[in-house]
Amino acid sequence: MPDHSAFERHDHTGCVRGVLGRVEDICKREGLRLTPVRRRVLEILLEAHAATGAYDVLARLSDEGLGTQPPVAYRALDFLVDHGFAHRIRRLNAFTACMHPGERHDPAFLICRGCDTVAEADTAAVRGALDQAAGDAGFTVERAVIEAVGLCPACRGAEEA
Repeated sequence: MPDHSAFERHDHTGCVRGVLGRVEDICKREGLRLTPVRRRVLEILLEAHAATGAYDVLARLSDEGLGTQPPVAYRALDFLVDHGFAHRIRRLNAFTACMHPGERHDPAFLICRGCDTVAEADTAAVRGALDQAAGDAGFTVERAVIEAVGLCPACRGAEEA
């Protein structure tokens, strides 16, 4: 599941199309309503591999005539997060589209402190170690969120120059 394409130049159209298609299929299969506002919020999150704040989403919705009140954005974001179509990046109090909707995973978020680009990384090895440590303490991990902050290749290169 590792996807570091967020840190590489690529045709982002394929990312958007692929994720939207999977989300539409999941919604259809599970009887979920992907309303026009929910879909647009997901599209906004998919426009870049970056963390986007709720008020930034709301500003875009407002500009497009899709709502001006914070609950409009928050309800759509809650739906997307609740169904695994987006993730909340707590460190930034922002959201990012899930690049692997429908797949069971506990991603680690690689967050660039320079440009706020976010990539999902596979946490299988880390999760195994965490589950082992928790089990040793008699604890059961139900959910884990890992947020790693650093520099993407572009920002690291700019800082070294």
